Amino acid sequence: MAWDEWEQLKAEAAVSGSARMQLNHADPMGVGYDRLKSNKKAWSTAGEGVSGLQDDIGKALGKLDDGQSGLGDTSGCQSAAAQQELYDSWKEYVGKVKGRCGELGGLLERSGRDLAMSDADVKAELDKIKGKYQDTESVGGQAKDK
Repeated sequence: MAWDEWEQLKAEAAVSGSARMQLNHADPMGVGYDRLKSNKKAWSTAGEGVSGLQDDIGKALGKLDDGQSGLGDTSGCQSAAAQQELYDSWKEYVGKVKGRCGELGGLLERSGRDLAMSDADVKAELDKIKGKYQDTESVGGQAKDK
């Protein structure tokens, strides 16, 4: 679920008056919300899974490099030059995806291990990752020099 969607759901619940608890506060009504527990193993498993994607992405980058290795000099051949440009672009993008997986996985693991981060702290960390790994604009097959 996207962070914005989560924030919207929380705001709607607060407006409707149906939210009788907040996860970061004691149970004011004494109806058993204090039994709500976060599962550290689930957080840790999620973080390890996301971090583990780095290995597969690294292998894919290796295969990408192997497939590109025979291209050679691209001058004088527009299709070869275009293919080299595409390769460079994807190599950079996939490398950033690999980095993002490492940082996001680490955040998930820390969040589960510590269980001391507030929603605001987690959002701030997610925003840092989002800012660092800003996605590129899609070009949709548009010609470069037109």
